[in-house]
Amino acid sequence: MNTNQSTPVVAKSVLVPFILITSLFALWGLANDMTNPMVRGFQKVLELSNTQASLVQLAFYGGYFTMAIPAALFVNKYSYKKGVLLGLALYAVGALLFYPAAANESYPFFLAALYILTFGLAFLETTANPYILSMGDEATATRRLNFAQMFNPMGSILGLLIAQNFVLGALQSDDTAADGTPIYDTLSESAKAAIRTSDLQIIRNPYVMLGIVVLVFFVLISVMKMPQNKNQESKVNFTDAVKRLWSQPKFSFGVIAQAFYVGAQIMCWTYVYQYAETLSINAKSAVWYGLAGYLVFLVGRTVGTALMAKIDSGKLLMFFGIGGMVTLCGAIFLPGMLGIYALVATSFFMSIMFPTIYGIALEGQGEDAKFGAAFLVMAIVGGALLPYLQGYMLDFGGTGYEDTTIAGVTEMRFSFILSLICLGVVAFYGKLVYKKYHKHAKIEFMKTYRHCFSCDLKDDAELIAKYKEYHAPGNAWPEITKSIRDAGIVDMQIYLTGNRMFMIMEVDETFDPTKKAQMDAANPKVQEWEQLMWDFQQGLPWAKEGEKWIALEKIFQL
Repeated sequence: MNTNQSTPVVAKSVLVPFILITSLFALWGLANDMTNPMVRGFQKVLELSNTQASLVQLAFYGGYFTMAIPAALFVNKYSYKKGVLLGLALYAVGALLFYPAAANESYPFFLAALYILTFGLAFLETTANPYILSMGDEATATRRLNFAQMFNPMGSILGLLIAQNFVLGALQSDDTAADGTPIYDTLSESAKAAIRTSDLQIIRNPYVMLGIVVLVFFVLISVMKMPQNKNQESKVNFTDAVKRLWSQPKFSFGVIAQAFYVGAQIMCWTYVYQYAETLSINAKSAVWYGLAGYLVFLVGRTVGTALMAKIDSGKLLMFFGIGGMVTLCGAIFLPGMLGIYALVATSFFMSIMFPTIYGIALEGQGEDAKFGAAFLVMAIVGGALLPYLQGYMLDFGGTGYEDTTIAGVTEMRFSFILSLICLGVVAFYGKLVYKKYHKHAKIEFMKTYRHCFSCDLKDDAELIAKYKEYHAPGNAWPEITKSIRDAGIVDMQIYLTGNRMFMIMEVDETFDPTKKAQMDAANPKVQEWEQLMWDFQQGLPWAKEGEKWIALEKIFQL
């Protein structure tokens, strides 16, 4: 049944906390996309190669990989709110460290500051994403996260505007003569040193201001009473949760798809400036193409979120992945300005990918979601490794961007083959999810039937508690839940009073109990589960020998 139409995406009771947590999406978007143009800024000021400059992204996104699991362990021990507060504290410290980094004029110091800053972002993303998912019905969780993530590109746009107007446009190291020759390259070492000091202070200032803003958010959230989801915030054994998560292909492949998606996004958004340079567009003007990409991304997120109410999320992910591959082909092979237009258009198709992969991978994970979220945040390391690989490709023929040709195009254009491959992985994941997990669950237009059964548990408090633990969210064996769905069972709920259980089973028109029994008899894992359950269950007093679940007779219907 389609519950998305009647269930509110955000309940009024959690609206204010939802707004506060959603604001964090804009806050880390600002940091992410104020940093992307800085790759070129550091490259100019400190005279770095493409590979050296890409260390900015390695430090920035490497912080996510380092801190995601510690963040999840912290949240598991304490709470989502405390995780958010620690994330904000680390974010502020990293941003404020730009002040001594500029004073020392040390590139490694800047990288260390970014690394610590992203410790905070890892905490925020590991915490805020599942927190948003938990603020309401699971049926609307992916839409709720897509809505919250709409504010991420708003922060990205603000970050880009700050980079353009207060950093890139003000850097003296990027000044050119009337003939287009870089002035900085012709200066003496003493003149370069003076400009370097001034430019590094310019890079420093927006980060210091950002650190102060983050501290304000820290105070606001610390005094606000935040909701708790008892299921999501219960204590979970880390090792057991990890085993359950990685035994599910939908989750494990989701982490891989997320790594490739983030890599594609960061490559497209980082190297659009160098791409523009090959078209004789200066740094300040190139920012407008980055800004256009973010605006297109925001439009795509809005359109995609609306479409998700009508189209399966896996299918939509597949379509958007294919669309992105088409535009990247244009970025590689279309001549002149058409290429950069195609590169900008890619942002439309990337727009829904992060929250959609995130939501799909965490579907039904229950209390394991906090650790699942950590692995999905760790996947952001794709944004550290793949841009570094693209920078390495750009250095093939020299430090320029058009030193050689590959497949008839410059190395700058050809290097986007990496992003094309990444979006191919995402499209394949979307297809897998739709075909294997979602297609058979979409029954909006199919008639369903409901059956009720009853069975007793052995009258032992310890056994009953253990039985309930086996059936807690995320604990049931994945092979069992798969066998249930494969048989045409749409929904199954079990209720308990004392030691008597009642099962409500909803099936579609294809359900055949005889076929289900045959499938179960041929499945060793199902047989193992059934044998295990007999340790807890017993037949009703009037049941025949060996009989457990007995069908109930319907005697009234409203």
